[in-house]
Amino acid sequence: MATISESIEAVSHDDDLVESLPAVVRGAVAAAPPIRGWFRFAFESVYGGVEWLFGLVSIVVLLAILATIPIANMLSLGYLLEVSGRIARTGKFSEGFIGIRKAARLGSIALGTWLLFWPLRFLADLRDSANLIEPGGPVPQRMTVVLVALTLAISFHIAWAWFRGGKFRHFLWPAPLRLYRRVRAGGMFGEARDNCLAFLSSLRLGYYFSLGVRGFFTTLLWLILPVSWMIAARGIQNPPAAFLVSLPGMLAFCFVLLYLPFMQAHFAAENRWRAMFEWREVRKQFKNAPLAFWSALLITLLFALPLYLLKIELIDREIAWLPSLFFVALMLPARLLSGWALGRARRRGTPRNFFFRWVARLGEIPVVALYVFFMYLALYVSWSGAYSLLEQHAFLVPAPFVGG
Repeated sequence: MATISESIEAVSHDDDLVESLPAVVRGAVAAAPPIRGWFRFAFESVYGGVEWLFGLVSIVVLLAILATIPIANMLSLGYLLEVSGRIARTGKFSEGFIGIRKAARLGSIALGTWLLFWPLRFLADLRDSANLIEPGGPVPQRMTVVLVALTLAISFHIAWAWFRGGKFRHFLWPAPLRLYRRVRAGGMFGEARDNCLAFLSSLRLGYYFSLGVRGFFTTLLWLILPVSWMIAARGIQNPPAAFLVSLPGMLAFCFVLLYLPFMQAHFAAENRWRAMFEWREVRKQFKNAPLAFWSALLITLLFALPLYLLKIELIDREIAWLPSLFFVALMLPARLLSGWALGRARRRGTPRNFFFRWVARLGEIPVVALYVFFMYLALYVSWSGAYSLLEQHAFLVPAPFVGG
C-alpha cells in the first residue's frame, strides 16, 4: 500500500489530476514540500556537517589572525565574550557557535582563491627559470604572454565565483552558461555592491569591537592591582623575598580568578559596563549551579596553563598567528563552558544543596592556587619576564605576544 507522502508526490506530478481537484485541495498539494529521497537527505546532512566543521575551523583561524593585529584584536576578544554571553542569556549551548556558516563562506573564499593562484605561481617559477637559462629569449617571452593571459582569466573566474556566493564548488566550475545569461541581464556591479554591504552589515563588526574594547578595559581594572603588585615584587633580586612580597598580590589574583570568567559572561549577557563589577550577583548565581561553575573554572584555567609554554621564545610578527591558533582553540571551549555555567544557574533560579555548594567552593581553592603558582613559575622562562603577567590570554586578547 502506498504511503501518504508517496500519494501526494504522485498527485503533484500529475497536472491533469491536480487541475481536477477542488481549489482548497489543489492549494494544499501545491504547498506540499517536495519529497526527498534518502540518498539526497543523507548527502545534504553530511554536506551540512562538513560545512559546519569547516566553518568552526575557519572561525578559529580568523580569530587567531585578528588576535595578533593591534586594534583589530578587540574583534577577537569581543567575539569570545559574546560566545559566553549569548549562552548565559539564552541558556542554549548551541547559541555559542556564532556565525559558523558565515565563517565557512569566508573560509571557502580564502581557500578557493588561494588554490586558484597556485597554477600562476607554478608558471611564474617556470618562466623565471627559463629566463635564467635564456635571458630575454623567445621561450620566456611566450611564457610571459601565457602568464598574463592566464592571470586575467583566473582573476575573472575568481571574481565570478565571489559574485555567485563564494562556495567552494563555485571555484571548481565557472558555469559559463549562467555567466552568459547573467551578463546579458546586466546590473552585476550594483548587485555585487549590495550583497557585499549586506554581508558586512550582518557580521556586526561594530558591535563585537565595542564589546571587546569595553570588556578589555573593565577586565584590566580587575587585573591591574594584583598584576602590578606581582610585577613590582618580581623586581626584588632575592627570589625567596620576591615570592613572599608577591603573596598579597597572588592572593588578590586568586580572588579575582574565582569570579572573573563568570563576570565576563555576565557582562556580555547584560551588555552593561556596571555588570562587570556585579560580583555579588555572580556569587549568588554560583549557589544555583556550583558544580557547573567549578567545572567551567577548572577547564578555563587548565586550558590556559599550557599556553604559557608558548611565551618562552619571541615569535616573528609574520607567523604570530600560528601559536595564536592554540590560544583561540583552547580558550573558545572555556568561554563556552563559562556561559553554560552561568546560563544553567540562571535557569535553575534556586540554590543547590548546602553540601554541593561547599564541595564546589572548597574545590575552587586548589584550582586557582595551582594556576597562580604555575603562572608565577612561568615568569622565569617567559620572554617578557614579569610583564608577561599583563598578557592574560584567558581573559584578555587570546594572543601571547607580537614579535618584532
